[in-house]
Amino acid sequence: MSYPRVIENLIEQLTRLPGVGRRSAERMVLFLLNGSPDDSQYLAESILDLRAKLRFCRICNNFTENDICPICADTTRDNTVICVVENPKDAIAIEKTGHYKGQYFVLLGGAISPSEGRGPDDVDLNKLIRRVVEDNSAIKEVVLATDADMEGELTALHIIKALQPYGVKISRIGIGIPAGSCVEFADISTLTMSLNARREVANMRPTPSQTISSVSMVDI
Repeated sequence: MSYPRVIENLIEQLTRLPGVGRRSAERMVLFLLNGSPDDSQYLAESILDLRAKLRFCRICNNFTENDICPICADTTRDNTVICVVENPKDAIAIEKTGHYKGQYFVLLGGAISPSEGRGPDDVDLNKLIRRVVEDNSAIKEVVLATDADMEGELTALHIIKALQPYGVKISRIGIGIPAGSCVEFADISTLTMSLNARREVANMRPTPSQTISSVSMVDI
């Protein structure tokens, strides 16, 4: 005996979410059925609001309900420093440290990944370059906080090459983030240490392994 089609449909949709198996999806559906109809209605409206009301910040690509996100609109932030992250979750993780007071730039869709067909144009690197060029007199440093995996390092190399002609200081978050790990999963003390120990990379040359990986995947 199986559930009615309407229940099976919802279970199937829920199992498409990360980390949700069939048994977890069944429990969620039964919870909704046993709860108040108003709760189900509110949940459905909240999901629809994600698409209807959420947008990307015009300046930094972070999530926002307005044209400009709260961080870009905050006049007390240090607008001479831009921290480049792969996604909004990374920006939230860095914000939780309480030690970074600059601005952000969020790469659209994550890091450059040739294997997934995502190149420099797809992550909106031109927008970052325009921001640096247009505000060249104000922006003093660009902090690269991409992940310490192959895609994150490749993305950092692209950004370094693109920004070097403009004379802006470029730094990379330092010790504390293990190779191959993600920024969003690092604890607060580790992120704080990485931000404080960032190193300038404007004149840095890629290591042989980075060069081989970069050339084999995409011509930078």
